[in-house]
Amino acid sequence: MKNKSLVSITDYSKNEYLKIISIADEFEKQSVQPIMQGKVVANLFFEPSTRTRLSFESAVNRLGGRVIGFSDTLSSSVTKGETLYDTIKIVSSYCDLIVMRHPLEGSARFASELTTVPLINAGDGANQHPTQTLLDLYSIYKTQGTLENLTVFIVGDLKYGRTVHSLLMALSQFKTTFHFISPDELKMPDEYKFYLHRLGLDYYERKELASGVEKADIIYMTRVQKERFSDPIEYEKTKNAYVLRNKMLAGTKDNLKVLHPLPRVSEIEQDVDLNPKAYYFEQARNGVYVRQAIISAILGLK
Repeated sequence: MKNKSLVSITDYSKNEYLKIISIADEFEKQSVQPIMQGKVVANLFFEPSTRTRLSFESAVNRLGGRVIGFSDTLSSSVTKGETLYDTIKIVSSYCDLIVMRHPLEGSARFASELTTVPLINAGDGANQHPTQTLLDLYSIYKTQGTLENLTVFIVGDLKYGRTVHSLLMALSQFKTTFHFISPDELKMPDEYKFYLHRLGLDYYERKELASGVEKADIIYMTRVQKERFSDPIEYEKTKNAYVLRNKMLAGTKDNLKVLHPLPRVSEIEQDVDLNPKAYYFEQARNGVYVRQAIISAILGLK
């Protein structure tokens, strides 16, 4: 993994997923390790972010490195018309690693081919979000004790949700059975279903959340993303399509955990927070350890 960019979750192998999980577990036990002294990470966020940006900054700070960059385009030369090409060419001469979020699909792959330092994709449009997937895998492994042969319910925006696309690709390496719950307007794209079919993996599609949850090991909730809709009327029609309520968790498996990449809007009621099966806040905390693991592996420090 040394000096290897992470643009798509498929850039890493199953064994590399497990290696990141192992390193993250080490960082969870001892988060502060000053192994990045003299290293600089550039955070380039062309799109708003809270958890991803701050967890990357926290990861670098706990490792003793320095962070430069911007959190919105208004504080960059993009407002002057600078191209992504020029931004990447310049910034790569200032740092040892680039973390980039951008609203356009394919932008991270384009940038990775320009930069002279490794690049981590922190989300490119509706395409991929590989570091979120790795922290999701870590969270699932911690709560289930395995990644193999699990039943995973993925709920909500399956069309535009980059987190669910990356998660599907990764979990497909572990003989997962998938249940896709969404309105017709937000169904999982055919390309991902064809991918599962080629692997011989089972998946089920339906519109109702309440039925069948007793089979789930993981319920992965997602919000309907307003920023992905060009038609506000379509957004209003689907934004509250699925809401998880505490009473819906009665009769589910003891090992069930509810995950969510966050931010939450209205798709998980707050009374679920008090249920021991809710794991989304711990999941967010795991992001620091996993991003420490990814950074240290790419820089050859672990």
